[in-house]
Order: sequence, then C-alpha cells, then structure tokens
Amino acid sequence: MIGKISDVKKIELSGPLVKHASMKALVSPEEGWKDYVMRVVELGIDGFSPKHSHPWQHINYILEGQGELEIDGVDTPISEGSYAYVPGNKLHQFRNIGKKTLKFICIVPVEGHRY
Repeated sequence: MIGKISDVKKIELSGPLVKHASMKALVSPEEGWKDYVMRVVELGIDGFSPKHSHPWQHINYILEGQGELEIDGVDTPISEGSYAYVPGNKLHQFRNIGKKTLKFICIVPVEGHRY
C-alpha cells in the first residue's frame, strides 16, 4: 500500500480542551494494519491537543515546527527531528509554541483512534 497524504481526509478536532488541531489517519486497519493507526497531527499557531491520559502508549515523530510536549507536568521542547514515547496512563499534552504549524506522526494502538 502506497498513498499520498494529500489524498487523505482531514479530521478537524474540536472541543474546549483542543485548539487549532487536525489529523489524518494514513495507515489503519482499513489499509491492513490491524493493530495500530499511524496518524499525522497538525497543530496550528497557538494550537494544542487536549491534556489527557489513557491506558495505551504512543510514539511520535516531529515532522516540522516547534512545540512542547508536557508529560506528567514536565515540559520538554520538541522540533523537527524530535521523537517521543508517551507511556500509558501519563497525563500529556502537545502545544505549538512556534510561528508555523507543528506537524507530527502519532502511532497508537487501534483502541486509541476513535475517529
């Protein structure tokens, strides 16, 4: 399976705990990867993901932009080329602190993708 990100439907994320956020699911059970979903998340300028925790872990790779990843109250700078492992049950949040879109790959178990 080979695809282009420009052909994938964008999912706008909304709610009081999220700002300027969207994602695209690139590879999922629909494409044959039965246990995981690889997504590209975009946070616009001043955007952030909800501060939340869940039982599953996820891995991330920063494609572009500058931000912070908070895990259990500790903020760590992230930028193009950074990667992160977020263990299950850890309170975490991604924030864009740069002057352009923060874009990153996020791989989660299928139960972590509810869209």
